Amino acid sequence: MLASISKNLHLTISTIIIIVVASAYGICPSRILPYLFDFTVSTTDLKQVFRAIMGLYLAMAGLWMYGIFYPNYWKTATISNVCFMGGLAFGRLIALVVDGVPSIYFSVGVILEMLLACWGLYNLKRFV
Repeated sequence: MLASISKNLHLTISTIIIIVVASAYGICPSRILPYLFDFTVSTTDLKQVFRAIMGLYLAMAGLWMYGIFYPNYWKTATISNVCFMGGLAFGRLIALVVDGVPSIYFSVGVILEMLLACWGLYNLKRFV
């Protein structure tokens, strides 16, 4: 039981975080994003972009939840989680070098993404 909780905890935490972020990006981007960040979402095309990101994030969260509830898919879910979180962290590290230090939201984001990617790699070594 404890091994199962430990094995799935990184996927559970990732799922919760990504659902919250997806909701912030897509439910009402023209109201929520200007409040959080220093830009406005005023065109239909930009709203479409953020809602597409929301859809992608929710799809990934769905895969991770599937891996939690169906152990045969845990490895697939974990690999996708490592790629997703690692890819976000890699992009943010490039932006850090090229563009400078971001807001607190993105600074915390890169740390969480790196931690979750590393945790997923650790779990792959430990449980596969």
